Amino acid sequence: MQLLMQGVRSTGFTSNRSVPLSLDTLGRKSITMEMEADSQEREALHHEAQNIKEKFSVKGLWDLLWSPINWVKMLSSELHWSFVISVVMVYGISQGLSMGLSRISIQYYLKDEQKVQPSEAQVYLGIIQIPWMVKPLWGLFTDALPILGYRRKPYFVFAGLIGVVSMLVLSLDKKLDLAMSLLSLMVGSAGVAIADVTIDACVTENSISHPSLAGDMQSLCGLTSSVGALVGFSVSGFFVHLLGPKGVFGLLSIPPALVIFVGMMLRESHLHNFSHRRVSEKFADSGKAMWTTLKCSSVWRPCLYMYLSLALSLSVREGMFYWYTDAKGGPSFSKEVVGSIFSIGALGSLFGVLLFQNFLKSYPFRDVLFWTQLLYGLSGLLDLVFVLRINLKLGLPDYLFVVIDEAVSQMIGRLKWMPLLVLSSKLCPAGIEGTFFALLMSIDHVGILSSTWAGGLLLHILNITRTQFENLWMAILIRSILRILPIALLFLIPRADPSSSILPSEMLRTKKGDDLESENLEMASLVNGV
Repeated sequence: MQLLMQGVRSTGFTSNRSVPLSLDTLGRKSITMEMEADSQEREALHHEAQNIKEKFSVKGLWDLLWSPINWVKMLSSELHWSFVISVVMVYGISQGLSMGLSRISIQYYLKDEQKVQPSEAQVYLGIIQIPWMVKPLWGLFTDALPILGYRRKPYFVFAGLIGVVSMLVLSLDKKLDLAMSLLSLMVGSAGVAIADVTIDACVTENSISHPSLAGDMQSLCGLTSSVGALVGFSVSGFFVHLLGPKGVFGLLSIPPALVIFVGMMLRESHLHNFSHRRVSEKFADSGKAMWTTLKCSSVWRPCLYMYLSLALSLSVREGMFYWYTDAKGGPSFSKEVVGSIFSIGALGSLFGVLLFQNFLKSYPFRDVLFWTQLLYGLSGLLDLVFVLRINLKLGLPDYLFVVIDEAVSQMIGRLKWMPLLVLSSKLCPAGIEGTFFALLMSIDHVGILSSTWAGGLLLHILNITRTQFENLWMAILIRSILRILPIALLFLIPRADPSSSILPSEMLRTKKGDDLESENLEMASLVNGV
């Protein structure tokens, strides 16, 4: 019996429970192995998915970065590379970059070199902008008076030449008096305005021949202008500090030189058998057409509102500029800081465009103008907080506050301007769209001039000088109140949204006739059917 038990022990059957325990162990090991295999498979699939995701992310990022270049290539192939380069040079460099550089250099030139008072500086800055008020005249010349068989190229060359000469005179003549300085600055402004009108005509022509790319062309113009202005404002303070205002004027001779290059390389068809005898007739017809359109109540009422809304928004910009650069009780910002402030303002303006484009462009004109005009008046009170130094009591440093002030003010100003711009485009009758749009922009420039000169008069009445700023807060308060008054004039704006037509139907039909030459599309007269 003892031997039998030993035999049983030797075979491992020492207990009735030993078999189930062994099976459980084997089952657990099998399940564990299966779980580990599943886990490894899931991990492998996860890694594979991550690799695919990263590959697509890199590809998506690469496509995002490369898409603007592809977009420009597409425009170059469809519209010719010379046109795209012309837009970049005129809008981006001649207007955008030059505007950023010239604004601060002119302000410091009048303040430090010519020693003028803030009220006088406002008047002089208005005089410099006079060439922009006669934009329709430049448009009539480029449309109706070809030179050597070309309607665009010679005007680019002329605009560039007068721009180069005026900037070099300002830069090189060390004893230039105030009158000659203003004349040179006005001639330089005329060069920029003529180039602007001419490139607008090129854009209009390409929009007619390539209607599907009209939006892309406007985006190219706006983008290059905004980027150019941002770069110009960002470096302006540094260059004014390093080279002085006259040195910056020397640099500003480069953009008009590029405009001359535009006139030489732009592709344009040569006109044959053009009759100069009809120039006076074209001028007369265009004048009659514009006058006929302006007499329409659907046109003159919005035009009156646009002028008054701009004229009532008195500008006291030079008073503020003198205060925050020189005043003993002010922040005494350096040239570099002033440039950075304006660059932030350019960003705020660009953000206003994007905000309008994405959220407000479909709302009725009256609704948008009501709220933007109200906010425009309230935003002016930020300057009041700044001048009274309330920001310091609230613990906000001067630079932080003025940057917020500039960004908000420029953003709201752009939001107020955009619906007026859209409205202006809908007031242009068929046949003279470009010339009439230039006329509407001239009305806006007259409003801005009125605002600038009235603001200068206000600074003079309140005795705000280079060293006295006690009443500056009062000028800001009056300006902010006047900014709200155009709300009472909103009845002049049509009850319509941007998708509706405003002009009578007969003004929307293009007049075509046998005597209408192809090169005179922009000047087609409305009076043929009146």
